[in-house]
Amino acid sequence: MALLKVKFNLKKRVKLAQGLWLMNWFSVFAGILVFSMGLFLKIELRKRSEVMDNNESHFVPNSLILVGILSCAFNGFAGKICYDSLDPAKFAKWKPMLKPYLALCFVFNILMFFVALICFLMRGSLDSTLAQGLKNGMKFYRDTDTPGRCFMKKTIDMLQIEFKCCGNNGYKDWFEIQWISNRYLDFSSKEVKDRIKSNVDGRYLVDGVPFSCCNPSSPRPCIQYQVTNNSAHYSYDYQTEELNLWRRGCREALLNYYSGMMSSMGAVILLVWLFEMSVMIGLRLLHTSLESIPNPEDPECESEGWVLENNLKDTFKSALENLKKLGKFNQVEAGAEGAEGEEGGKTQAVTTVS
Repeated sequence: MALLKVKFNLKKRVKLAQGLWLMNWFSVFAGILVFSMGLFLKIELRKRSEVMDNNESHFVPNSLILVGILSCAFNGFAGKICYDSLDPAKFAKWKPMLKPYLALCFVFNILMFFVALICFLMRGSLDSTLAQGLKNGMKFYRDTDTPGRCFMKKTIDMLQIEFKCCGNNGYKDWFEIQWISNRYLDFSSKEVKDRIKSNVDGRYLVDGVPFSCCNPSSPRPCIQYQVTNNSAHYSYDYQTEELNLWRRGCREALLNYYSGMMSSMGAVILLVWLFEMSVMIGLRLLHTSLESIPNPEDPECESEGWVLENNLKDTFKSALENLKKLGKFNQVEAGAEGAEGEEGGKTQAVTTVS
């Protein structure tokens, strides 16, 4: 028994073709929207590529761009088919191409659904990318005189100001690295010497943070040096008092920013996918209703359209059988080639002996 069998007359077929033509052009605009979202996300990721460890994060925008382009191409082609289906003479040239085209549409919809899921599931990969990238970026913060790294201080400062964050996981991350360049250290000073000697790696570590970690909303002037030294500041206790530094780490801030963006895009892709599925089902109904017209010379006669010729179970079994037949056919071909090779070898051997 066919799945979703529907009876059509000429009026219904014309309405279906016209409706699908309009829906396909809506889908073209949806494809442009998906392409634009991918392009926007790619630009946003490239803005902060210096604090990302690798290019894995660009998989999502590249996938969105690809899906957007394919959506425009597939739906533009389907719109042409729907328009020509109103004329039996024009539709005849599309008949041999419809089944392969619908198969490609099915594969494309699977790809679109996969891309939508990736938008929701990319958070874990993005987390590790940002964690390592920010860690490396903070290490290069002091290298303002090193070619290729001189921009990193500005990048990190602008990042912390824009996203209201500090460090990788928090402001204490700055305590573990030397973020002040040796160029601005007085090595004749006892304090500098003592700090460098007290560290195994010979780094100048301080319990301070860059100015960009300061929260301008705080009523107290920013305490960015000797953050953990209560005696260095009047009426101050860093363990109990709300510090006038950004509490949130930049990894969390960027992760929430990009994850929220990708989740919104994933929701849009799912809506577009549902719309594309309805277009594909409608196109399949139009195709089968035109194919099953009993008398092609009488376009006004009734016909039946369906999504699947058999039910889901029978269709699945038939697909498995076709795959098995295809596998056996390949084995037979391989066996035949092997036999031909052996026969040729024997003939050559006989010829040599004679």
